[in-house]
Amino acid sequence: MREPGTVKEVYLRPGELHFGGADTRIHTLLGSCVALVFWHPHRLLGGMCHFLLPTRSKAPLTRSQLDGHYGDEALALLLQSIQNVGAHPSEFTLRIFGGGNMFPGIARNEKDHIGLQNVKAAKRLLQAHGLVCSASHVEGLGHRRLFFSIWDGQVRLEQSPPALPVLRPRERT
Repeated sequence: MREPGTVKEVYLRPGELHFGGADTRIHTLLGSCVALVFWHPHRLLGGMCHFLLPTRSKAPLTRSQLDGHYGDEALALLLQSIQNVGAHPSEFTLRIFGGGNMFPGIARNEKDHIGLQNVKAAKRLLQAHGLVCSASHVEGLGHRRLFFSIWDGQVRLEQSPPALPVLRPRERT
């Protein structure tokens, strides 16, 4: 499908999500955060969430207190949006992006940095809901820019390596 004449541009900050129709392009910038992208190929509906952490230590008291900063709650909010339009999550294609190591060489635990924890949590959550991921671009180094066009389901991705710290020589005394 062609790009619509008027495109609604939506930029997601960490903790935000958006669900919309065929006139929408959602974009975000990911480092160690993860984005889940849902697209309905027949109804041309879709959504994206941008979460920072797998879960919070204290569960929310009610559904109205769900917080998109956390993977489990961000997914619950997206699933709620899908239900609100009378669709079923299994009708959507689903992709996962992000989870990069933003601080290689200085992370306390290179084998379990927060980006990797986010990716593992996303995969566990999808499995727990019986959802299948059709594609992913996860882990690695640096950040990613995502541009999701709901009218055709395409996700354009730009990846950049992490900036290296500047090491200054010691002053002589």
